[in-house]
Amino acid sequence: MSEKPTNSSYPVTDFRNLASPIIDVRSPSEFYQGHWPGAVNIPLFSDSERETIGKSYKKESRLKAILHGLKVTIPNAKNLLEIILQITTKEEGKNKSLRIYCWRGGMRSSAFAWLARTIGIRTYLLKGGYKTYRKWVLNQFEADLPIRLLGGKTGTRKTDLLNYINEENIHVIDLEGIANHRGSSFGSLGMKEQPSTQQFENILAESLDSFQKNSAIEIWLEAESSNLGKCRIPNSLYTKMKKAPIIEIIKDKDERVKNLVHVYSQNSQTELNNAVNRISKRLGPQRTKEALTAIKRKEWSKACESMLDYYDKCYEYELKKTTNINSINLSGLSLKSSLNKILNEKLNPL
Repeated sequence: MSEKPTNSSYPVTDFRNLASPIIDVRSPSEFYQGHWPGAVNIPLFSDSERETIGKSYKKESRLKAILHGLKVTIPNAKNLLEIILQITTKEEGKNKSLRIYCWRGGMRSSAFAWLARTIGIRTYLLKGGYKTYRKWVLNQFEADLPIRLLGGKTGTRKTDLLNYINEENIHVIDLEGIANHRGSSFGSLGMKEQPSTQQFENILAESLDSFQKNSAIEIWLEAESSNLGKCRIPNSLYTKMKKAPIIEIIKDKDERVKNLVHVYSQNSQTELNNAVNRISKRLGPQRTKEALTAIKRKEWSKACESMLDYYDKCYEYELKKTTNINSINLSGLSLKSSLNKILNEKLNPL
């Protein structure tokens, strides 16, 4: 089969507007560290093979590195072609195509594109590779953003309320959902594995890009500390969050305890004990002992109450740092009624 002519490399903005599947041909560890959300990883080299080829490039020559690369790639060509066919057969229409990138838009993506074109697949390369995409990601956090925060003490169901919002003029970003972490010592319980900080940033940037493209006029996020487990909110975005107006949700303590019991009681005693022990110095010996004893006896409400004072004081300390607050009591209200009450409130301007 004759090879189709190659396409030019596309700048990141043009590359984004294409509709083909995105293929990341970097090694598995590179992909894990961070990748274009939604991209499929089809590594041209394994981590060890990439390391060997890299050493050959530095210590021997570019030609030697190319020969090492061909030695790895050629025997694997059949397998790579089968994977390409699996992906492109899912596309509708006759003009099958792929978007492809590597680290700098160099030899790996070009070699993979050549292989795809030998079976009639049209290819589009990302100019500058993933390195260029990362520049685009970081630039998204520099723009002026109309942010409004949802705050409140632990157990007020802030995340649930955010995820319930379905208003065209409000763009919601669930930071805890993206990070797979609720931000506290208990934040990882019941959650999936966290992404890397780099991948956390990539997903955030894509969400901000969606905001720019839709009709929303505000971005609502939950008030968070700068770290959600191992994921760190980008400094430029966090600075904007610290200056943003806050909707403070107020709920009765009994209701908050009930909400916390519902979320955390399903976790194992070992996980709960470990979470308590991680903050034992801040809780103090008496409250730590009370919490551990309550967990052992499965007295979930008592366990929550023994730690709420600590978390409430942390929240109140942070709240003193801002004055642009709308406090709204939502005790006893459903998510629907809560949202209606907030939207009918005269909120402070952004």
